[in-house]
Amino acid sequence: MLVHGSDPCVELEEYLGMSRSRTFVVFLVVIGIVTASGGAARAGGRGRRGQRDRTLRIGQLAPESGSLMDLLPSLTAPVTMAVDEINAAGGVLGRPVTYTLADDGGDAIAAKYGLDSLLVHAKVDAIMGPASSESTLGILQDIRDAHVLTCSGSNTAIELSAAGSGGYYFRTVPSDRFQGPALARLVLGEGRKRIGILARDDSYGRGLRSAVRKELTKGGAKVVADVAYDSHATELAGDVGEVVAEKPDAVIVLSLERDGSEIVRSLIATGLGPQQLPIYGADGMRTSGFASAVDFNNPATVAGIKGTSPSVAPAGTHNAFPEAFAATGVDPSFSPYYYDCTILTALAAVTARSNEAVKMKDAFASNIRGKQKCSTFAECKKLLEEGKTIAYEGASAGFAHMNKFGRSEPNAGVYDVWAFDNAGHSNAEPPDKQIRIG
Repeated sequence: MLVHGSDPCVELEEYLGMSRSRTFVVFLVVIGIVTASGGAARAGGRGRRGQRDRTLRIGQLAPESGSLMDLLPSLTAPVTMAVDEINAAGGVLGRPVTYTLADDGGDAIAAKYGLDSLLVHAKVDAIMGPASSESTLGILQDIRDAHVLTCSGSNTAIELSAAGSGGYYFRTVPSDRFQGPALARLVLGEGRKRIGILARDDSYGRGLRSAVRKELTKGGAKVVADVAYDSHATELAGDVGEVVAEKPDAVIVLSLERDGSEIVRSLIATGLGPQQLPIYGADGMRTSGFASAVDFNNPATVAGIKGTSPSVAPAGTHNAFPEAFAATGVDPSFSPYYYDCTILTALAAVTARSNEAVKMKDAFASNIRGKQKCSTFAECKKLLEEGKTIAYEGASAGFAHMNKFGRSEPNAGVYDVWAFDNAGHSNAEPPDKQIRIG
């Protein structure tokens, strides 16, 4: 375990360019040690959340290792910015909020170890994350058993809408139930009629694939090939061949960076790169490392690939976060959604007058549906302390009431349209090109 003051933490603080007085712990997973702590957690270390000192302890599960680790700054920087904002406004319940980071490893097994670390050692009341839907599905029962409020800004799997968490799980990013139609409308709007689909056979790929296909069919296009592939496979040429054989006029690839880059390389090998055949993707392929994963020496190979992703600055947002975050230089993928998770968690504690998750969870969504509009923690906190109800206008709010927020998630979404350029960078089209669903 590395505690605030050791070199890695100092380096991260310097990277973020911030000075903050809070506990910052980074847990490294050592299998033998963590297994023991996991046993302790199940034996009672995961008891009632909420400490007697009324300090709100926020933890985060984020990918310090694994296939999603390039996203780490995008997911952690907004949370630390929000914690700084909260503490600058006097904290919660008269005390500063603390923050602790643990590795989710980009998979459910590592996320379980990270969760145990946060519960047993840091004794957190709330958790931001994990990064992937698959990880969250793998620890959802643990979250429920531990009675710890959890909010993710990057879980988009449709399956999570119906997963039971006892009311402890929330997400601010919209489900792929909305991204599917957005991506399909992009493809249909460019006149594509014969579509081939390649999708991961996991919680991310299955739901998104179904939503895309439904909207394509509704829009008059024909899905000539629909291939679900093993997301752990290292050889995908055969799957690509099945799609190419049907002579589509466009291909939709619902993948993450590793497998998506393999599919694009296989398409190029058949003579059907993005310059010859329109290729579309979603947020999973919109990474800073995608171009080099396809061809390290020639990033222009991916030029022309385009797609959709949850908007990082929805048109009509009345929140200063997107502009403030842009000054950090960190890729904003999913960042506004994590910022909103953190602010809403703190506001839930203010409303509940408690840092106990069992009370905070009942207040979480109420702060989106009240009467008085506010967009900063300080402003919202003041209104709550005056006994008023609030309608928090978050950084991700493209629709009223935080994208028509329901019991635990948005019921609408705004999507950026992006494309890779010759340098391998993904660029979003202007806000008037965003696709609004809901």
